[in-house]
Amino acid sequence: MIELERRFDEFARAFEVGAPLYGKLAARVAREPRVLGLMSVAPETQRIPVLLFAAAHHLLLAEADHPLAAHYPNLARRDGDGDTGDHFVDFVLTRADPMRELLASRSTQTNEIGRCNWFLFPFAILSEEVGPLARVDIGSSAGLTLLSPHIGYDVRPGGIIGAESSLAIVCDVRGQPPLPGRVPAVAWSIGFDASPIDVSDDDEVRWLEACVWPDHVERFERLRAAVSLARAHGVVVERGDAVDSVEDAVTRARSHGHPVVTTSWVMSYLTPMRRTEFVGTLDRIGSISDLSWVIAESPRETPELPGHEGSDELITVVTLVTWRAGHRSVRRLATTHPHGNWVNWGS
Repeated sequence: MIELERRFDEFARAFEVGAPLYGKLAARVAREPRVLGLMSVAPETQRIPVLLFAAAHHLLLAEADHPLAAHYPNLARRDGDGDTGDHFVDFVLTRADPMRELLASRSTQTNEIGRCNWFLFPFAILSEEVGPLARVDIGSSAGLTLLSPHIGYDVRPGGIIGAESSLAIVCDVRGQPPLPGRVPAVAWSIGFDASPIDVSDDDEVRWLEACVWPDHVERFERLRAAVSLARAHGVVVERGDAVDSVEDAVTRARSHGHPVVTTSWVMSYLTPMRRTEFVGTLDRIGSISDLSWVIAESPRETPELPGHEGSDELITVVTLVTWRAGHRSVRRLATTHPHGNWVNWGS
């Protein structure tokens, strides 16, 4: 219990400004043993503030008329009455059973459509070189970044790319990346995830929404727009293991275009041994036939990946790895915001 108190106290201090609602709630929960006790059913690695808040958010999304909802910026229809902490404690304790069920069975997931900015410029480079791409995305969650060919990009500076889309994301650019005249073509795509989310399932989508922090209203609305777009276009995400699924997926992709593997903040969830095995698998595939890999990961968290050796950077780094005629090349392209808000090209 003491460790949980510490985690919530640290969270409250860290996000007092950036996420004031959760910062305030974390400070209160740290002093509420009955609420902290609910987390005993969660796996040890998931006994973290954001899981508790996501579970409560998930239930609240289905009860938008509850007084607590008026204190959530993404749900508020009026000014909230009463104390936010009192409402939160009452809400979760009177729903202890469904809270425990969620805490025991769920894990936090981020499927931020803004991360498509990470792939726009590498895909432009590859499309210019090899033509239509066939994408294999590892750790896809609901597969929303597979929508990259179907959204618009408001590149600043640079202008609008893909203006015909109903959903556009902003990307502030530093440096001089290759600006394509149109969104790079992806002829075929598939995603893999250990626990995929079905965008046609309202309850599963609600969990994805619940993982967005309520203070981030724009992200919440953008997620809903992306889910609608995914339902309209269709995205394919299969259950699978990163290492065990990638070779067959690349084989399937090859008949549709140049195979491109993408990983974005998923390799850190693998053990060092499995990351090494993943790199070895791609090296073996690339030694036989041409292949590309776009990495958007933290070097500090994934030192086994190409280009990350010896780096202590926690920031997201975008790296392009290519295998051509059996030879592997590694090119560092950019650093970027964790949700894709900006790309610092050439850094």
